[in-house]
Amino acid sequence: MEDIYMLPDSAILTKIGEKLKAVRLRQNITQQSLAEAANVSLSTIKKIEKGEIRSFDAFLRVLRTLGKLDALQQLVEEEQLSPNEYYNMVQAAKTHQRKRAVGKMNNAKEEASPW
Repeated sequence: MEDIYMLPDSAILTKIGEKLKAVRLRQNITQQSLAEAANVSLSTIKKIEKGEIRSFDAFLRVLRTLGKLDALQQLVEEEQLSPNEYYNMVQAAKTHQRKRAVGKMNNAKEEASPW
């Protein structure tokens, strides 16, 4: 398996497009039918399958229509903290209290300042 972080963006988009095309063909759906069901144009489907994904909205509609929206599940889940992680986070916040200056300005400077 290739390391996705080593691939240029264009290669990732091409692989996604190829995968969506394979899914569509496995489901025996024509490009035109997919376009109609996803409420996008036929040219948009053709572009997505070539890796030319310009509209995230259209991409989401195609994923939903093909039943592959779960590929994004990890991105929309809220991260759950364990009790230990939560405790450590609270303790770290307590120890990093904001420091303030304790000295006073002399009265002459205070009166002269327009602020």
